[in-house]
Amino acid sequence: MDLNSAQVVGAAAKAHDITMWGLFWQADLIVKVVMLMLLVASVWCWAIIIEKLMRIRRLNAQADAFEESFWSGGSLDALYDRIGQNPSDPMSATFAAGMREWRHAADRGIGSMKGSLQQRVERVMSVTIGREMLRAERYMTFLASVGSTAPFIGLFGTVWGIMNSFTSIAASGNTSLAVVAPGIAEALFATALGLVAAIPAVISYNKFTTDLGRYADRLETFSGEFSAILSRHLEERGAA
Repeated sequence: MDLNSAQVVGAAAKAHDITMWGLFWQADLIVKVVMLMLLVASVWCWAIIIEKLMRIRRLNAQADAFEESFWSGGSLDALYDRIGQNPSDPMSATFAAGMREWRHAADRGIGSMKGSLQQRVERVMSVTIGREMLRAERYMTFLASVGSTAPFIGLFGTVWGIMNSFTSIAASGNTSLAVVAPGIAEALFATALGLVAAIPAVISYNKFTTDLGRYADRLETFSGEFSAILSRHLEERGAA
């Protein structure tokens, strides 16, 4: 390599800022768009992750408090009067839906509808559980989508950037590593951002799916226990 070539290579190397900020600003427009998309997706994922962690913790704490009141031996009517109009969590909402149907039937007279009353109570509680779980699972689809697509979006940015690097090499006729490396680094940075977005999304999606599944099972268990209590009340009224 002659002196002029060395100077060109050195200038090219100095012209490139090999930092994350520099790699972004010096990247091709398409690669920049890919990087921005991945950065926004990553920030949104972390916002969802933090919200879901706090929400699931709060739901379990509220369920513990409600179950303590429910199984304390107090009157179910008094408990419903206290929380029925404004249930604060899915479990109390499930209880309120069942009690509301029960009271509605009691106002019309239970005697003529014993066979269908328990089925209706179970149905309204099941519908309430489904509605509450849909709210709790909000944005889970976004986590799953980011986890599955972010690596490929980053790979697209990498392929595009490497294509541009090779095009520049062909145009300049200079294959020095000092000239090639910055462009390849910019391209690979897109893949890194894709992984940064995807890995937390996949891990958190799997965790939250498990946690919410357990919570749904907890609601179903409570619904079955509450239905059994109402069934005993029906039998006692029938015997009376």
